[in-house]
Amino acid sequence: MAKDNPQFVCQECGHVAHKWMGKCPGCGAWNTLVEEAPAAEVKARVPKGASDAPSNGTTGRGPRVAPERITDVELTEAARLRTGRPEFDRVMGGGIMQGSFSLIAGDPGIGKSTLMTELGRHLPHHTILYVTGEESKRQVKLRAQRLGVDTDNLFLMAETNVEEISAAVQDLAPDLMVVDSIQTIYRPDLTSAPGSVSQVRESTASLLKLTKDLEFSSFLVGHVTKKGTIAGPRVLEHMVDTVLYFEGDRHHAYRILRSVKNRFGAANEIGVFEMREDGLREVPNPSEIFLSERGYGVSGSAVVCSMEGTRPVLVEIQALVTPSSYGTPQRTTTGFPYKRLQMLLAVLEKRAGLAFSDYDVFVNVAGGVTLDEPAVDLGVAVAAASSFRDIPSDTTAVLVGEVGLAGEIRTVSQLPPRLKEIDKLGFDRAVVPHNNLERVSAPPEGLALEGAKRLTDALDIVL
Repeated sequence: MAKDNPQFVCQECGHVAHKWMGKCPGCGAWNTLVEEAPAAEVKARVPKGASDAPSNGTTGRGPRVAPERITDVELTEAARLRTGRPEFDRVMGGGIMQGSFSLIAGDPGIGKSTLMTELGRHLPHHTILYVTGEESKRQVKLRAQRLGVDTDNLFLMAETNVEEISAAVQDLAPDLMVVDSIQTIYRPDLTSAPGSVSQVRESTASLLKLTKDLEFSSFLVGHVTKKGTIAGPRVLEHMVDTVLYFEGDRHHAYRILRSVKNRFGAANEIGVFEMREDGLREVPNPSEIFLSERGYGVSGSAVVCSMEGTRPVLVEIQALVTPSSYGTPQRTTTGFPYKRLQMLLAVLEKRAGLAFSDYDVFVNVAGGVTLDEPAVDLGVAVAAASSFRDIPSDTTAVLVGEVGLAGEIRTVSQLPPRLKEIDKLGFDRAVVPHNNLERVSAPPEGLALEGAKRLTDALDIVL
């Protein structure tokens, strides 16, 4: 193929094709191939005789970068920028690492720009450059007034050209930069449109090099697709140091900030916020919030303890099992993997004798939380069995355990911090895997531990 021929790039996975096709060969998505002209090849001009190494110790392309011993690299407390917001600092691994390059994504209207703008209120003595590519400076100013952000160290820049942004960073030397959003930024030397795969990739690479060279911290705000994944090439998530997802329903008050990748802290850590008119407010004890509206004496309810990063969180699982009005029964989940629910229902039917083949099953994780840890399997199974039998489960018990295909309750990790959180919220009993009992050296006083080897044992304990 000639160098000046166009190429077609998939907007979902970044697959490059030589001709347009209705279906992407890489990810199988339809109508995602977009024509992009490849960037012209730029050849460096080498002066005549430059092949010989200069006597000043350089290579002719600038000064050499000498390797440095790892023991000589300085690492002090100042390496982390603490915002004073425990929930945000927890997700970032204890604060914003100096020289870090982070990406925050979420649904439209979820609060990404609100969270980034509030950094000006919590870091009033640090210089922040807020680059807005979707809003005007006046729009950002109005949002800042509503959030109570009033500082002379917050600088606004309505620009989408990477070269202009780099020049502003060189002049201002900020401690923190926010780019809202990366899909609007472009490099003028590329012919493709802003938001395309090549523009997002190359613009991110330019900002990454700028951030690492000058050792300040950067946040990129990213869009998400209909499937909930970050728009643009998949390599974008590999380039950044931290990937944050802002989760939750924008029609509800609570938001969850989750780190799915963090080179400077624990992955899958969460921070819980409440959206108010004057901005985001932290929720220091999310377990109390998630259980505050819990019903008692009602079938189809169970409480589980899930580890989100290093934090144990107690959440209510709700299940509703009703006779099916259609030929094929429905299986609907909110906040829990659909295929995992199908597996648990099959285990209940095979090992516990509960026939769900003629019943619709609806499972909901209260509070808008998304749980994918296997340790919540036991709670989901008990909630479904409770609704099927129409018998309320024990409201004083918390269920922790992974359910195997043979109906066994498998061992879970990090049981001591789970038990500490269960006892802290006033529960009397904890149903845990039997094999975990011998590993608990000092259970909390006043908390009774019940070991279950099989799923039927757990059902007998709480139902």
